[in-house]
Amino acid sequence: MLRVLGVDPGLTRCGVGVVEVTPDRRARLVHVTVVRTPADMALEQRLVLIASGIAEQIETHHPDAVAVERVFAQANVRTVMGTAQAAGLALHAAAVRGIPVGLHTPSEVKAAVTGYGNADKRQVQAMIARVLGLAEAPKPADAADALALAVCHAWRLGAPDAVSTGTGTLTPAQRAWRDAQAGTTGRSAASPINRAASPLQRAEAAARRASSSAAAPRLGA
Repeated sequence: MLRVLGVDPGLTRCGVGVVEVTPDRRARLVHVTVVRTPADMALEQRLVLIASGIAEQIETHHPDAVAVERVFAQANVRTVMGTAQAAGLALHAAAVRGIPVGLHTPSEVKAAVTGYGNADKRQVQAMIARVLGLAEAPKPADAADALALAVCHAWRLGAPDAVSTGTGTLTPAQRAWRDAQAGTTGRSAASPINRAASPLQRAEAAARRASSSAAAPRLGA
């Protein structure tokens, strides 16, 4: 079983979600929260709060990997700067603890959990609730987006064309999960969760093409 912590970066709301995923792609919610900072607080103090919140979740849940949204330039430079700063805090928190990191574009995440790289936020929320067996999607959207990042990373790690973890190596837990996933995919293809993820292989190719564009919408867009 692989435990992944997903971070949907943001200055006002930074979503942090933890999931456990089995080799047959069944996912379970471990924890989800949103680290919030007031807009009228000094930037450096907001960053301290976000860094502390992310570090607390890592120390509490001990993930095998951390998944962070890959930040793209947007028309609103102020917004993207704040997002990039929060993302950097997540990368630093994982790196100093030796935890592998995966960076995923919004299109990649949408494709992984819905089968469609241009899905809207309601579709992502609905599917992440279904994948995790929840009665309703966590709120606000930042929480659902963090969980979607975590699920995306776990599913892609077990795929034949798995993305790099960012360090060039896999942890023992990741290698064991990948090897187990390779041996169980055929037997578990009929499971409800795998039926939900059945478009993954086709959608990921389209998402990779979409992610090469100069700009992409954020998950909550």
